[in-house]
Amino acid sequence: MKITGIIAEYNPFHNGHLYHIKKALERTGSDAAVVVMSGNFVQRGAPAIIPKHLRAEMALKGGAAAVLELPVCFSCGSAELFAMGAVSLLDSLGCVGSLCFGSECGSIEELSQAASILSKEPEDFKRLLRSYLQKGCSFPAARRMALADYTKDSRMAQLLDTPNNALGIEYLKALSRVKSPIRPYTIARCGAGHHEKGRSGRFSSASSIRTQIAEVTRTKFVSDRAWETLSFQVPSFCMPVLKESWQIRYPICAHDLSLPLRYKLLSQTRDSLLLYADMTPDLANRIMNRLDEFQDWDTFSAALKTKEITYTRISRVLLHILLDIRKDDLDAYAGNGMAQYARLLGFSQKSKWVLQRFKLCSRIPLVMNPARPDTVSDLGKRMLKTDCFAADLYESTAAFKFHRPFLNECRQEIRIL
Repeated sequence: MKITGIIAEYNPFHNGHLYHIKKALERTGSDAAVVVMSGNFVQRGAPAIIPKHLRAEMALKGGAAAVLELPVCFSCGSAELFAMGAVSLLDSLGCVGSLCFGSECGSIEELSQAASILSKEPEDFKRLLRSYLQKGCSFPAARRMALADYTKDSRMAQLLDTPNNALGIEYLKALSRVKSPIRPYTIARCGAGHHEKGRSGRFSSASSIRTQIAEVTRTKFVSDRAWETLSFQVPSFCMPVLKESWQIRYPICAHDLSLPLRYKLLSQTRDSLLLYADMTPDLANRIMNRLDEFQDWDTFSAALKTKEITYTRISRVLLHILLDIRKDDLDAYAGNGMAQYARLLGFSQKSKWVLQRFKLCSRIPLVMNPARPDTVSDLGKRMLKTDCFAADLYESTAAFKFHRPFLNECRQEIRIL
């Protein structure tokens, strides 16, 4: 029995994700798909619009055999850290034979070629990269131009222009770095692009669907027409979950966390800011100098943006401050195999054999209940504590926003289909 891995955010789950799961099983000839999914905070440095347990439930209904949570220190990190965390988790399970991800180009050969250069970083490439960085280019722009100059092939550099290609390259780099036997596959993305706001038939992007949900929420009234519009963008089994939980468990956005972020920033000094992941001296200075201008999360991120540092990077740094994710923590995890455990969010009864395979083959413990991490190392308990804090902060925000009781992370039930 073969298992394929999928790395995802499902923010929210939509028709393209359903297509991907089905195609991943077909393409790899696997009997089950195991999803490593971001929890309540995602890679663009923001809260997920829908909580992780509901997204896990939708993924199971969409054909996933099991959904594991990507620890928050990785899920809200750079593309490289996100990929390393997720790939290390899949590799540590010891029973995943393949990894299937979406890409704009649909060519594993082209992506592998780019990944090889970016992973090995030949001296000429590094020289070109340093040159563009010294000219004031942001790292993504500098890397793209350096790759174009080094390969003398504009098509190679264009791979970095689209988010799924770029993330796919990071997955391939991670597989190489951990010397994983997992075989990579890619499926060409169909429908709207990752960040496209418009609708594209039945394959709209997650960004477009989040925009639709935000528009509906601003009206404070959901008409049958609004739900009907959304029903074309997501699988039918998602609609009951979306309807029943609307303004009870979701939507959550960065703005909702503005007050706790401001509180956390007010308690900082320039030196303390430098302890957080991805922080630079220049950004620490900018935060301290402009703190009086803070109105909310989005406007403060925009005020801190410069030519050298992107809005998303700034938002991730602010999230690291809020969740207390520090450089020393990430260094410790990197030095000890990255993922310290596999946290189960849900599984399908008909694929229960997958859990048995985890227990037999995994090099890291399977965590069913974070309140009982008996087999987790001390370092893993530190990682798990951050996960639980992040989940409780998210849940507290939702409970306050929608005037309902709070449910502690340790009391959240595993989704079983």
